[in-house]
Amino acid sequence: MRTPVTIIGAGLGGLTLARVLHLHAVPVTVYEAEPSPSARAQGGLLDIHDYNGQLAVEAAGLMDEFRAIVVEGRQATRVLDRDGTVVMEVPDDGTGGRPEVQRGDLRQLLLDSLPAGTVRWGHKVTGVRALGTGRHEVTFADGGTVVTDLLVGADGAWSRVRPLLSGATPEYTGKTVVETYLFDADTRHPAAAKTVGGGMLLAPSPGREIFAHREKGDTLHAYVGLSKPRDWFAAIDVSDPATALARVAQEFAGWAPELAALITESDVPPVLRPLYALPTGHRWDRVPGVTLLGDAAHLAAPNGEGANLALLDGAELGKALSAHPEDVDRALREYEEAMFARAAEVEEDVMPGLDSPENTAHGLVALFEKSQEGTQAAE
Repeated sequence: MRTPVTIIGAGLGGLTLARVLHLHAVPVTVYEAEPSPSARAQGGLLDIHDYNGQLAVEAAGLMDEFRAIVVEGRQATRVLDRDGTVVMEVPDDGTGGRPEVQRGDLRQLLLDSLPAGTVRWGHKVTGVRALGTGRHEVTFADGGTVVTDLLVGADGAWSRVRPLLSGATPEYTGKTVVETYLFDADTRHPAAAKTVGGGMLLAPSPGREIFAHREKGDTLHAYVGLSKPRDWFAAIDVSDPATALARVAQEFAGWAPELAALITESDVPPVLRPLYALPTGHRWDRVPGVTLLGDAAHLAAPNGEGANLALLDGAELGKALSAHPEDVDRALREYEEAMFARAAEVEEDVMPGLDSPENTAHGLVALFEKSQEGTQAAE
């Protein structure tokens, strides 16, 4: 089978690209390894920024639908010291420009905006190869193949499409995040719920940190970051949740008990997520008929911009292809140059590393205040 545009990966970026192309009547097919939209949980809250992610939603013609899935009040932010002292508190007054939505709700919104059959589920890519003149063949685990005039890798950190363009591979950042969930928090975990408040909590410290969100349905979702080698985490047996959580909590000895509760009181076994990144400034030379977006193109340690950049990548690529239907190479060249610049700008943002002595509550507040001063000066 031959298709004009083939997208590998039904994440936020790939679906946004498909939506924008659909609006411009460009035929597109998305292939996704997962067997169905509900095959796995899609993660927690995302703050969608007015300067990138929301621009993509607008390009997709979905702002009304987007506003309907915003979880109100969740832009409220607290920064805590390790002893539980609130160092900074910012209420959600509706003017923050970064409304929070559940990742799964946003993905479903995009799926619902596409014609039936656009996404082909259960298609795991096992190989890709160039056929010349910009065409590529994709092979799937079931033995099926598709030949495409334009191949877009929207398939994340371990992209199968990336090797067509680049020899770069993600490397471990030295940090792993342990995810926990506390359900019915106000009644079952009142101390932790009171500490998190109505939105997001940040409690940074050199080598370790706790971030937490209050999600829909009275759920607390915590991200416990630790700077440790992979071997340290490999020794943790997550099949024994109580022991595994206790082992992680030991790294937070001396922290306020209401913060430690976000680890020890988890209602689910901990999920370990080692963080990887592509080399800083990752880019490639133009190759006919293929490109990348999102994490496949510029995987970085979590900085609040990853999902937003993927959304904008998808929208901008869709707009470029629609603007130059007879000159795909020009469209890809323009898209890639702008995308490389966007990714580089985010990489230049000065944030203290996890191991930095400045990775503290007071250090984060100082950085925030400096950023606010710079914004006001620019205005």
